[in-house]
Amino acid sequence: MNAIERLQRLEDIEAIRQLKARYFHACDAKDAAAIRDCFGSGEIHIDYGAIGQFHAREDFVAVYVEMACHSHVIDMHHGQNAQIRWASPEQASAVWDLYFFQVNTQTGMLTQLAGYYEDRYGKQNGQWVILETVFRVTSSLISQNDAGILKVFHAGAAPAG
Repeated sequence: MNAIERLQRLEDIEAIRQLKARYFHACDAKDAAAIRDCFGSGEIHIDYGAIGQFHAREDFVAVYVEMACHSHVIDMHHGQNAQIRWASPEQASAVWDLYFFQVNTQTGMLTQLAGYYEDRYGKQNGQWVILETVFRVTSSLISQNDAGILKVFHAGAAPAG
């Protein structure tokens, strides 16, 4: 691999890192259009376990809007430990760890999840997009703040379902 190819590889890896950061930020900001734009057009694969499986970005975004786009739902996505594997100027994959925390100010429900994404990326119109993403929960804590008393509904390796 020559110097130009190595530089392109580094630029691609950084573009993928920025793409995933944009996705996390858009989720927390409840920016459905920005979330949609992180995914490829056409058929994709999203497997978010209990939330569902989706083959079109519009279908996923519709469920996201229904579940999360409320002023009483506060989400915090913390992605980390990116292991990006560049395959070619058009294809890459990655594993990302996630810590997620959600506060529902209406119900007092608190949800903490940890897990990891397994992603596959490709270029469309010269831009990196997510073509496939699978999220696996490794730990969860679901509780409720009821008049200052914390009630735990689930603590373990998988969410209550």
